[in-house]
Amino acid sequence: MRYRFAIGESDRPDMPASSPTLRSLAKVLGLSRTTVSDALRGSPRVDPNTAQRVKKAAREAGYRRNPLAGALMSELRRSRGTAFRGVLAAIDFNEPDRPEAATRFHRELVLGAAGRAVELGFKVEKFLVGHAGVSVQRLDSILQSRGIHGVLLLPAWGEPDLSNLDWTRFSGVYTDYMIERPALHSVCSDHYRSMLAALQRLLALGYRRPGLFLQQHHDERLQYRWGAAFRAFQENQPGLHVIPPLIVQELTRGPFLQWFRRYKPDVVLGHDTTAIDWMESSGAEVPATHGFVCLNVLRQTRPCAGLDLLPRNLGARAAELLIAQLQRNETGIPEWPTTTTVAAHWVDGPTLRPAADTRL
Repeated sequence: MRYRFAIGESDRPDMPASSPTLRSLAKVLGLSRTTVSDALRGSPRVDPNTAQRVKKAAREAGYRRNPLAGALMSELRRSRGTAFRGVLAAIDFNEPDRPEAATRFHRELVLGAAGRAVELGFKVEKFLVGHAGVSVQRLDSILQSRGIHGVLLLPAWGEPDLSNLDWTRFSGVYTDYMIERPALHSVCSDHYRSMLAALQRLLALGYRRPGLFLQQHHDERLQYRWGAAFRAFQENQPGLHVIPPLIVQELTRGPFLQWFRRYKPDVVLGHDTTAIDWMESSGAEVPATHGFVCLNVLRQTRPCAGLDLLPRNLGARAAELLIAQLQRNETGIPEWPTTTTVAAHWVDGPTLRPAADTRL
């Protein structure tokens, strides 16, 4: 049987045409609104044959469920009628091999997302997936039972896989460069642009022999953006000495000093500020003879110049994009995933010589 719906027909003759609603579906099907709602949500309380009939009718009518409406009712029931706040789930992956320094970055991301979410009428709750956390299947059940449809994925050290979530019910944003399972919109630091800007600043300060060290996996998971920007700058700036980057599995004193003594960089860029101690043990005087720039100031263990990757700003922007999807009723895996990037902020510090001192 094919159901005929007067799409755009209102319950009142003086009202303008509108999209199909639960009420109009229930009226045509001869069911209660509660039964139609439960059927569309996949509730086991509805007879499977009835559920199939409701879903078929909804497809034919062009009905689209609004996840915010369901979230509103769920939250009001939980909060006993207090002020409504939509809920965003911040999903973190429990990865034993992830560097401890990443914990601070994740905390700042969540703080930024939570602050902006409150301004937009939402709140953020954190969920842990994986080792010592819930499984993806269990997470799917929790989110659906809670009426949570906005999923904010925190960066993963490995390759995250949340493809087992029923994405027809969720909107998602990943706070890193790219996620393949599934391919979602993402918000991340603009590492390439930030590296070019840092090198340009160092060039203006008179440094001519910049050197870069990286942990190999760190560069790989950023799609080689740090290293690519560094090499591109070297190749296109006359007068610079080309020094090959030191890229290692794990940064240790021996390989670093071997590289430092062989290529003699006058300024070094990297994440680990322990390298400053190694430079000084080899005769460098920071900042008198050599400079140092930390590529993520959240990882510094002593005062230095560096890049603030603005994790709170990233979290805030991710929350904005996610809430916008929910408000547009856009769920599912996007056909054209997009990436929003935010350039880092330069932080002055005592590991670079003053601007007036431009010796070669």
